[in-house]
Amino acid sequence: MSKLLIKGATVITVDSTNQIFAPGDVICEDDSLVYVGPSQPHLAEDFDCVLSGNGKIVLPGLVNAHTHAAMTLFRSYADDLALQSWLKEKIWPLEAKLTPEAVYWGSLLACLEMVEAGVTTFADMYFFMDETARAVKESGLRADLSVGMTGLDAGMGEKALGKAAEFVQRFNGTAKGHITCRLGPHAPYTCPKPFMVKTLKTAQDLNCGIHIHLAETRQEVEDLAKETGLTPVQFYHEVLQEVGMVPTVAAHCVHVNKSDIGLLAESQIKVVHNPGSNLKLASGFAPLKALLEGSVSVGLGTDGAASNNNLDILEEARLAALVHKCTSGDPTAISAQEALRLATIGGARVLGLDDQIGSLEVGKKADLLVLSEDRPHLCPRHDVISRIIYSARASDIDLVMVGGTIVVEKGKAVTVDRKEIMRQTQRIVEEIW
Repeated sequence: MSKLLIKGATVITVDSTNQIFAPGDVICEDDSLVYVGPSQPHLAEDFDCVLSGNGKIVLPGLVNAHTHAAMTLFRSYADDLALQSWLKEKIWPLEAKLTPEAVYWGSLLACLEMVEAGVTTFADMYFFMDETARAVKESGLRADLSVGMTGLDAGMGEKALGKAAEFVQRFNGTAKGHITCRLGPHAPYTCPKPFMVKTLKTAQDLNCGIHIHLAETRQEVEDLAKETGLTPVQFYHEVLQEVGMVPTVAAHCVHVNKSDIGLLAESQIKVVHNPGSNLKLASGFAPLKALLEGSVSVGLGTDGAASNNNLDILEEARLAALVHKCTSGDPTAISAQEALRLATIGGARVLGLDDQIGSLEVGKKADLLVLSEDRPHLCPRHDVISRIIYSARASDIDLVMVGGTIVVEKGKAVTVDRKEIMRQTQRIVEEIW
């Protein structure tokens, strides 16, 4: 049994009432939080480790609810293109050359980048997911993993679904419970209805969820309407109506109307907003405020590093706050507090993990980050939430814990070899390209 105290920090709980304790203490025992509250007298000898919180802000670990981790391999390759051209002419041809080893190192690079940026949990959809699971276990993060699938070729789709189901059976609940698994049908435009129905029925049999892309681009919506007369949300809702409820994480939902938002809420489909990627690919702006007002659960994602080009959820939170002020003409549209909730408890709720992570509350897992206030861009110390969302940078993060284990110290990951990861990633890229 191990016990750690963070003493005298500004503690941002992101609980249901957004409590802040300044000064506050956080006590972790093994993998869980046993005290979060006002600073109290403590005996140092009662703890295995005591950390000073002076000049520090303690936050829940950030949640990246949609990414493609191994796509760090494509960072800065094929930029400034429209989504379909980018995918069909650049990304998909190179992905066909990827090996399990490449996905392992690309995923480990993503884990390194994310954990040093305060991300303690991420949701990933890709292939060779055994290798991503291996990277997750080595890095110490939490991850919700899905094997990405398409069903345009019935035979290949059937084979992919079988492999994806096997992955869920092998890895769900592994890495001391840090890994959870779903099935990952890519999108309605790559997964015809018979394949989608079979995928959701398989998810029910496996007692797992779905991770899917919905309504990312206007072209996708228009093409599906010509083919089926339905929007992507309507298409997926029809499948749910036929099969029954399946917990679903839907990335993007950029081009959704009022009726779609109602269906998302009715079907309890959780949405991941990816403002950085949507901006870079000119996909559009998800109606974030309307989604939230329509009782849809929303978290934040970076998408892959090939279309962002980083995996920084603090940056996504800032973009979420800023973009929607501009698109709505309302400077109060998304507040700093709302943006912080999207990056923490919002993402946890999307992944069905809000009973374990996403806020600093007694009984939850000790997933947290410690951010240093000793930075010119965080001075003077007015509103702490505003400073986090509008001013803080990933490089301000000193320490990160996942399940009570320190995985970042003095701003650097301690569970993996940074230099070796970058060296191997460069080698892989040079071999494949």
